[in-house]
Amino acid sequence: MSDDCLFCRIVAGDIPADKVLENDHVIAFRDIAPKAPTHVLVVPRLHVPNVAELAATDAALLAHMAAAAQQIADQECDGEFRWIFNTGAKAGQSVFHVHGHVLGGGELGWEPA
Repeated sequence: MSDDCLFCRIVAGDIPADKVLENDHVIAFRDIAPKAPTHVLVVPRLHVPNVAELAATDAALLAHMAAAAQQIADQECDGEFRWIFNTGAKAGQSVFHVHGHVLGGGELGWEPA
């Protein structure tokens, strides 16, 4: 856990969030600036900076994140969703605690950068 990490503080309960799922491995909460009808962040309780590092160090935890993403999509998006990870500031990552964006709830367009 990192004291200066926004998501670590949410995981610890120090900052409120609109939680949709919580278990021993992950916490999932609604994005404060949604880009789709359903926009939920799936965050591991363990502080890891990005998805590449998580995959290299704890693939099982990444699998728990994927299962949580599917569970959210099953509950809110008829099982269909887009799962996005931003890795690095130039790719749009603004909180350096790995998190997957679950987007769904309607027809999702695509606007490449």
